[in-house]
Amino acid sequence: MNKYIERLYNGIIKENPTFVLMLGMCPTLAVTTTAVNGIGMGLSTTAVLVFSNLLISALRKIIPDRVRIPAYIVIVASLVTIVQLLLQAYIPSLYNSLGIFIPLIVVNCIILGRAEAYAAKNGPVESAFDGIGMGLGFTVGLTCIALFRELLGSGAVFGMEIVPEDYRIAIFGLAPGAFFVLACLTALQNKFKAPSATNGSVSHSKLACGGNCMNCSGSACMSNHTTLESLRIQAQEEALAAKKAALAKKEAEMKAKMDKTEE
Repeated sequence: MNKYIERLYNGIIKENPTFVLMLGMCPTLAVTTTAVNGIGMGLSTTAVLVFSNLLISALRKIIPDRVRIPAYIVIVASLVTIVQLLLQAYIPSLYNSLGIFIPLIVVNCIILGRAEAYAAKNGPVESAFDGIGMGLGFTVGLTCIALFRELLGSGAVFGMEIVPEDYRIAIFGLAPGAFFVLACLTALQNKFKAPSATNGSVSHSKLACGGNCMNCSGSACMSNHTTLESLRIQAQEEALAAKKAALAKKEAEMKAKMDKTEE
């Protein structure tokens, strides 16, 4: 069970998609005007993440490698359509608030990223827990940003008014407010040296580009897959060579021992 807990911890804390990986910024900045919207978008994305990871993992040996991305998109799009229809039928107020950002879950880089990085290489149960962890981490990120924006902009939390109207800062309820809140939270992460895609002090990444997103020009990303594959093949060849050398040494020792016995 430890590996399942690890997947939850990884998604919520260690590799939080909002505060650490800085993924899915479009819905993060657009729908976090209220905490209810943040939770609704986060849980909708979580549902899609869990079932897409589960299906992709179960079909990973059937889907041809050449068409895996289109296949992933078809699976995710089908699940998003189901979620959209359910929201429209049972929670129409949330459906109207989230609007176009519900179908845009299809192209959310968190979902395709986890499908490619984890679900396509691991079993269904582990992949489902990975989806739960990442989804809950995304929900926590959206809710934190939404709470700040709703409190400062509308003077309320979950619709309950707390701050008098004279002390509200209306800009936090608008588009620039999302950038202000995200910038402040990211600045705090960098101040306290917490892991973040914008923090140059984090440990060196295994990616070919080094993983330093703060100074990334975008030109090195395409080389990651090829470089990592080359390194993997090189490591396998070195391990095989070392194994052959050890076997040859053992055979030589046995032969020398037998010759000495015959003498």
